[in-house]
Amino acid sequence: MEIEFYGATGRITGSCHIVRANGWQLLLDCGLIQGLPEEEEHNRDDFPFDPETIDAVILSHGHIDHSGRLPLLVKRGFEGPIFTHPATRDLALVLLQDSARLNEREIAYKNRHEKGWFAPPIEPLYGLEDVNATVNRMRPLKYRETKEILPGVVVRLYDAGHILGSAMVELRLSENGRTKTVVYSGDIGQYDTPILYDPSEIGEADVIIMESTYGDRLHKEKEQTLQEIESIICNASHEKGNILIPAFSIGRSQELLYLFGKHYHEWELGKWQIFLDSPMAIEASKIYWDYPELYDVEATKLRQQVLEMPPIPNIRFTGTSNESREINEIENGAIVIAGSGMCNGGRILYHLMRNISRPECHVLITGFQAAGTLGRKIVEGAETVMIRGDEYSVKAAVDTIGGLSAHADQRDLLRWVSGFFSSPKVYVVHGEQSVKERFSEQLQYESSLESHIPVPGEIVQL
Repeated sequence: MEIEFYGATGRITGSCHIVRANGWQLLLDCGLIQGLPEEEEHNRDDFPFDPETIDAVILSHGHIDHSGRLPLLVKRGFEGPIFTHPATRDLALVLLQDSARLNEREIAYKNRHEKGWFAPPIEPLYGLEDVNATVNRMRPLKYRETKEILPGVVVRLYDAGHILGSAMVELRLSENGRTKTVVYSGDIGQYDTPILYDPSEIGEADVIIMESTYGDRLHKEKEQTLQEIESIICNASHEKGNILIPAFSIGRSQELLYLFGKHYHEWELGKWQIFLDSPMAIEASKIYWDYPELYDVEATKLRQQVLEMPPIPNIRFTGTSNESREINEIENGAIVIAGSGMCNGGRILYHLMRNISRPECHVLITGFQAAGTLGRKIVEGAETVMIRGDEYSVKAAVDTIGGLSAHADQRDLLRWVSGFFSSPKVYVVHGEQSVKERFSEQLQYESSLESHIPVPGEIVQL
């Protein structure tokens, strides 16, 4: 029995780990690498294994950095089942179709403008037919349902509280009369966040593969976060500008809509035109409201009061490109929620082109920005940025609201791992190197647990 660490070890995105037991090979996630263009080029690399030899995949959740290379895996020969939560299956269809379309558009642009005259055309990573074939391989597995997916391999999913359907994976592996329990955290959500339940406690494991995205810092308190949002909206109203919110279409957009509905009157949102400018976020929002059994107590009560979700009378769902372009004619009084969350694609780019050089406008950052992304450059205070080949001065106010992150902070991560009554060894992944090092040190200091930061290709025996 062994684990080979692959994706999200040397970098934060592209999650993928290989588990071998009893003659079987399993993948934990198969995500897309995101960030600098030269980093994203590695998505085209060969896998460090033969896709035809993988017996099954377990998908923790739908975010592209965990799911985005699955269609490529299928395209290159994988024919096994993909086990995941039913909500993740629904969201993955939306996310992966969008990923395929974005990649096809990007490659078409490169073939027209960037490759040499005699160079052969670049092929997209995968197409919609590969996405459909991938989703058709997904097998639903509800939280806490125990299933032997292969002889000697038993899986159980637990609610990770990160996005709808996000799961921690418990693997019980049996080989030659020995049994070992491996827990893969996936991405862990914050405690006490809107809509979703808190991360589940599992209790026992021999080994934990644990994310560390915010392992070196603490998020702001929830009440302080809400006060900051109210203050930003108030200031922008006085300054007569627009508010742009780059938001991940899955999770963050739905949480923002929930908060806007809940605080509609006290935040005086009736003064604004509010736009959800993302076809994917619109589709994902419909899926969110199809799974009321996954809501926490507060969200359940509020849903019962308003039948569906907290009402926002002045919201517009702009699904078409023409509707999106019309938003850019609005000089002030618009709140625009659009993807992508790290500003590395999507409709938010066109709204930034229109508004980022206007000092009366605000850019409200609500989540993690990976190194190399446009969002990271904006957060780090760049005076100018390049968008679609043109340079723009950054004069809009940039507000970072850490308390809305879908990721657990250091306190939450330590709280979750303290719920294990065994003494598992922890392998720290999915974080920038300095963050992983700080969290690993804190983990050993706070919990006295042995921790290790694996490198890509490292194999550990169970």
